[in-house]
Amino acid sequence: MTPGPPATPELFTWEFATDPYPAYAWLREHSPVHRTSLPSGVEAWLVTRYADARQALADTRLSKNPAHHAGPAHAKGKTGIPGERKAELMTHLLNIDPPDHTRLRRLVSKAFTPRRVAEFAPRVRELTDRLIDGFGSEGEADLIHDFAFPLPIYAICDLLGVPSEDQDDFRDWAGMMIRHGGGPRGGVARSVKKMRGYLAELIHRKREDLGDEGGDDDLISGLIRASDHGEHLTENEVTAMAFILLFAGFETTVNLIGNGVYALLRHPGQRERLQRSLAAGETQLLETGVEELLRYDGPVELATWRYATEPLTLGGQRVEAGDPVLVVLAAADRDPARFDDADTLDLARRDNQHLGYGHGIHYCLGAPLARLEGQTALATLLTRLPDLRLAVEPADLRWRGGLIMRGLRTLPVQFTPERHTAEGDAASTL
Repeated sequence: MTPGPPATPELFTWEFATDPYPAYAWLREHSPVHRTSLPSGVEAWLVTRYADARQALADTRLSKNPAHHAGPAHAKGKTGIPGERKAELMTHLLNIDPPDHTRLRRLVSKAFTPRRVAEFAPRVRELTDRLIDGFGSEGEADLIHDFAFPLPIYAICDLLGVPSEDQDDFRDWAGMMIRHGGGPRGGVARSVKKMRGYLAELIHRKREDLGDEGGDDDLISGLIRASDHGEHLTENEVTAMAFILLFAGFETTVNLIGNGVYALLRHPGQRERLQRSLAAGETQLLETGVEELLRYDGPVELATWRYATEPLTLGGQRVEAGDPVLVVLAAADRDPARFDDADTLDLARRDNQHLGYGHGIHYCLGAPLARLEGQTALATLLTRLPDLRLAVEPADLRWRGGLIMRGLRTLPVQFTPERHTAEGDAASTL
């Protein structure tokens, strides 16, 4: 008797969250466009092969607008970013299609320029060093709580123009938003609403200040100024854009740093190779290395929601109009049909067109900032704390729940404490 195909692996369990890659390998081979019931109860298609994923990310028949979801009303409320509907934050780049997307992205791009990101590099280095100063002499730390989480929060707050005295509030709200059910019931929605209210008030103040000598040179002021043929972003659009830049910009970077450091600690040969390169003053391996960490165990496991606007065929599977489609970036980026030795971490990998920041018109606008933060964080950590090591067994680590993002709850590490010279201590008191 011929044995049947192996049983479909169980998805979205705690065991799956720890290491989803064997299950994704099974799906790529046996059911590359796979219909499943998500933990929320919503039925959706998972796309796991690289070629299909790349096609889906650029397919104009797959809309980002939740209005195209054909599910019942209760299901519609379970897609997208928690709390954004109640806080009236739907009008941002992740939820709209052309021509509105084209207009908004063009206006936002005028404010979020490569020049602005490049000029921000010294501030990112300053924040990185300041955070390590806070725990470097202790000999131990939780790299998520003490480093990977606060770095992008303070960086994006600085970039947006949030006053320093308000940034700890943002840190509290952001912490609640990424707990994914680990906090009090309704805490995510309340935090989103508080953040939205604060941003609306800040934007209103900055809009009034623009009449006084041109106002500040921060990103929110840039969004307010941005115009195209006399057309400006509305106040609600600026609020929604500032929110999504904050939301998408901080959690992805938390996970890039956390997952990246964890991968390097699990691959000491690769870590030592990078440290030698950094000690020699080289940057090439750091640059290719961050791209490889994005591919190998990236911060975004599934791309954000898409909805079929008409019946279509994807990976040989018929998808009906109104069906939700989720592109599994983590599976596509381990596809052996696209990447040689796909399950191997190779920091020097050159042919690395990973999908970690998406593809097509929704390619991540903040990718240059995330790369800057990731490169700066890893280079500084590995240089200042060269013997960094895990303080617990890998099996004791826990991954945060949630559908879209992939990241560790904690990352306890140990290292030789930094020692300050008497001259340095004296100088620090001046």
